Amino acid sequence: MPTFRLQLICPDHVEFDGEAESVIVPGESGYLGILANHAPLLATLGDGKLTAHTSGGKTFHYDVSGGGYLEVQRNNVVVLARQVETHGARGAREARGAREARGARETRTAV
Repeated sequence: MPTFRLQLICPDHVEFDGEAESVIVPGESGYLGILANHAPLLATLGDGKLTAHTSGGKTFHYDVSGGGYLEVQRNNVVVLARQVETHGARGAREARGAREARGARETRTAV
């Protein structure tokens, strides 16, 4: 399957920069599916899950929030997002924090 260059850029780092076969991006008015040779496009981002399928058969999921822009031009897709997290990272971080807090409470009551 043909590929294109995908860049997922946040204010403080580049989250992804590589070849992809497809990407599904949360647009402000709904999800957008992008394949190689897509027509030029400029769109605003909405909050949601971005899914990228790479030529190596891997799939990457990211949570996008806080707004941003999507640009598609000549087999280059650039996603400029205010906030990006690996999908599930927020939930895992919250669960880890809850476990640590619970452990601290149990330690205090055991002493």
